[in-house]
Amino acid sequence: MQSSGIQRARAGDVEIAYETFGDAGDPPVLLVMGLATQMIGWPDEFCAGLAGRGHFVIRFDNRDIGLSTHLHAAGAPDVLTVMGGDTSAVPYALTDLADDTVGLLDALGIDSAHVVGASMGGMIAQLVALRAPERVRSLTSIMSTTGDPSVGAPNEAALGVLLAAPAIDREGAVQRVVDTYRVIGSPGFEFDEPALRDRAGLSFDRAYDPAGVARQLAAILTTHDRTRDLKSIDVPTLVIHGADDALVNVSGGRATAAAIPGAELLVVDGMGHDLPREVWQEITERITALVARAG
Repeated sequence: MQSSGIQRARAGDVEIAYETFGDAGDPPVLLVMGLATQMIGWPDEFCAGLAGRGHFVIRFDNRDIGLSTHLHAAGAPDVLTVMGGDTSAVPYALTDLADDTVGLLDALGIDSAHVVGASMGGMIAQLVALRAPERVRSLTSIMSTTGDPSVGAPNEAALGVLLAAPAIDREGAVQRVVDTYRVIGSPGFEFDEPALRDRAGLSFDRAYDPAGVARQLAAILTTHDRTRDLKSIDVPTLVIHGADDALVNVSGGRATAAAIPGAELLVVDGMGHDLPREVWQEITERITALVARAG
């Protein structure tokens, strides 16, 4: 199933690049990607498979990544300073990315959608469900967490690759992605290096902005603990997490499912902080079942 190609929509002060798969008359499924990852982190084949199950699939670049607006004038916050408690240079919060997401729905004329988020995208999806509950038909939170610092913490190796200095050229950027996913990827599944290199190269060619990634990371680091708020979510919810996630420990997924009343939890053995091809079918089947349950 072919995509619509890249389109653009205005959401407040930012322009969002997005792409759709499937029939606009089908139930809309909005895919929200994570830190430092462009919309192509939702692979074409995954999106087409989800659309083939009767969904209108929308993927997009968050602000400061890919083909959406980059806030270059805001500069690059010092992440270590932010981690130390100085938030004076943080230009926006995750709530702003949640508002961007709702703004995209507004621009597309979609009253409500089934919202699926991965990693930082899961945090954004949770915030959309909290801030604009009438816009969310169902919630799927993948390899994400609640914001409670006692759960979902990265291990030492994952923290090291997260905070490593950015690459200075295309070859270095591609190699850094490969090196990162050797640490945070899925140990129980095939490491598809050629596909990873292809996606990393395409991402570099679309837009390479380490300062934008730092701004996104600063937004994550300054977001409040949502545990208590998540108890108010009353839409059908699915939480998916890899048992072997080195970047966001599976405790983050378990805590998310425990906080949201009636949430279904799927823990995938061998899965890390990525979406290995071998689990696409199960994930699309679970999302399809959730959409049906939500009506």
